[in-house]
Amino acid sequence: MRLTGGTSARLGASWDGRGTNFALFSANAEKVELCLFDGQGRRELERIEMPERTEDVWHCYLNDVSPGQLYGYRVYGPYAPERGHRFNANKLLLDPYARRLAGRLVWSDAHFAYRTGSAREDLSFDRRDNARGMPKAVVVDESFNWGRREIRPQIPWEDTIIYEAHVKGLTQKREDVPPNLRGTYGGLSSPAIIDHLKRLGVTTIELLPIHGLIDDRVLVEKKLSNYWGYNTIAFFAPEARYAQDNALDSFRTTVARLHDAGIEVLLDVVYNHTAEGNHMGPTLCFRGIDNASYYWLNRENPRFYDDFTGCGSSVNLTHPRVLQMVMDSLRYWVEVCHVDGFRFDLATTLARGPNGFERNHPFLAAIRQDPVLATVKMVAEPWDLGLGGYQVGGFPSQWSEWNDRYRSAMRRYWSGEGSLIGDISGRMTASSDLFHHDNRATRASINHITVHDGFTLADLFSYNEKHNEANGEDNRDGSNDNHSNNCGHEGPTDDPAIIALRRQLRKNALACLLLAQGTPLILAGDEVANTQGGNNNAYCQDNETGWIGWENLGTDDDAIAFIGHLTALRQRFSQIRCQRWLDGRRTDGSYGVLWLTPAAEEMTESDWKFPESRFLAYVLGPMEQGHAPIFIVLNAAPQEIVFRMPRMAEYKSWQQVLNTTKAEQTAEQFAAGADMTAPPRSVLAFAGSP
Repeated sequence: MRLTGGTSARLGASWDGRGTNFALFSANAEKVELCLFDGQGRRELERIEMPERTEDVWHCYLNDVSPGQLYGYRVYGPYAPERGHRFNANKLLLDPYARRLAGRLVWSDAHFAYRTGSAREDLSFDRRDNARGMPKAVVVDESFNWGRREIRPQIPWEDTIIYEAHVKGLTQKREDVPPNLRGTYGGLSSPAIIDHLKRLGVTTIELLPIHGLIDDRVLVEKKLSNYWGYNTIAFFAPEARYAQDNALDSFRTTVARLHDAGIEVLLDVVYNHTAEGNHMGPTLCFRGIDNASYYWLNRENPRFYDDFTGCGSSVNLTHPRVLQMVMDSLRYWVEVCHVDGFRFDLATTLARGPNGFERNHPFLAAIRQDPVLATVKMVAEPWDLGLGGYQVGGFPSQWSEWNDRYRSAMRRYWSGEGSLIGDISGRMTASSDLFHHDNRATRASINHITVHDGFTLADLFSYNEKHNEANGEDNRDGSNDNHSNNCGHEGPTDDPAIIALRRQLRKNALACLLLAQGTPLILAGDEVANTQGGNNNAYCQDNETGWIGWENLGTDDDAIAFIGHLTALRQRFSQIRCQRWLDGRRTDGSYGVLWLTPAAEEMTESDWKFPESRFLAYVLGPMEQGHAPIFIVLNAAPQEIVFRMPRMAEYKSWQQVLNTTKAEQTAEQFAAGADMTAPPRSVLAFAGSP
């Protein structure tokens, strides 16, 4: 092989048709070796000292190295944890820019830079070579034939309905997906799944993390795994376990097919921490390349990490090269893989500076000005575990945010708690108290009642307590604050009254989710009453617990048609999807929203304070002349409540468009001023008719 200096301009391994340029950032290394391996990754063929260093980027160019070549790095420097340096050239390291991984990590003590069993990791140094048990990076050809049909759907925010799913869990038990595609990228774009998404009316599938990941050693020893995927080690490489062969091409093929069907793809991304864990964790990549640059180190004692994530360490995006890596990764997934947006796990950590969360952080500024990322959706999980980490409503106008205040309010309301109508009114109208500032629109609020983390919708109304024993942590893991209601019996039951009540409460929750202003997010499986047996933290359950059970398809617990009806209502009434903030009655007599008592009179301050009130009724005015208002009634009380249909000059009657207590939705007509009855625990909706 002919070795030349190459270029530092593009990090990672870049094939140009003749050879490959290799470039690796490390500010504190003293020497870097590129290691080439055979096709199985078992035998190290050659070590090549990187001949050039330009502004902390080590680089070289090798003729005749082509796609398919397996490689890794050995990085030399001081092993001085007390100064924040943890170099150990005996450890083969992954390229942070690896586009594809070959093989899986085989756990052994050799992956640790110190002698395991030592009382302190800073007092010992491990000289064992770990290469045999390490996955290897692979040189790739990034070209791909997208075909003439593939066009990004570019769903407007006001039309967006998100469906959160796990690549494997969504299809592993779907009998109408070909067996060889179940649990894979290909299964996501199978005709059965595309038809399913279309029937629901969702526009956007949000995938739990698919970046290359590592299964924690402690889980492997318990015969478990990091099923959810929040243990990233490779920010550019699709996880290989979801592909039969080439993960990168398999994923891009799936994106192309979903786009052909008009469905967007969002990725849940985890840039806040890595799989290397705390100071006692393994040396697999970033720690051995330049620990002091990649991670937040404790200022008083750099041997330890600042941990804002609960995972042992936090990635430091105040460092320009670390910020560059995250930005390069995001652009890569948009430009090379055509994804439509991202949901950022523990996003507060990404915008932390020396004194906490910064609304003008370099990361947020970089996102705001980037022409590639300006075209895609950005969603923050706006909290982490550090001081000042709860930042719901604190992100800039380009962002939408998971709204846990919506989740908590709806759970409490439908679980039977009273005196919440003031809170519920705000959550149903896009939470203006949180997001109405800095020119933000209603789409800023990502409304959800259930997500991967916590109870499923079926379990929310079947369990009062979490049941996480299978996780091997003595039921200590997972949230204790669930706002759930087992409806009188913990877990499965044959009692028809309890079964009916649970079904009714699920429908009410779904109705509120899709009738609320803001952007709705549905958890995959909730449409068929999927259960995890009360496990509210199934992160390690790559089995029947974590996979969606589809046995309720075609039964009374199948809510697919019901959700389809709700998404159709959302399309019909533009005021639900409106991106402008609501106001009350205007001087010209028009209005955005009218809050009504059961007697159809506009509510006063005393009405909002009615003791233990569980009844809320309101009218959303039409957005344009000729369009209809929608009258929404929420009754979380265990008894029926009499109410009156509103009288309005232009509307002499109201057509019922939703009644969650009915199996079939019928368009009954009711006169304005007529007395009606809201059934116990129900959601009703009516369209105004001239």
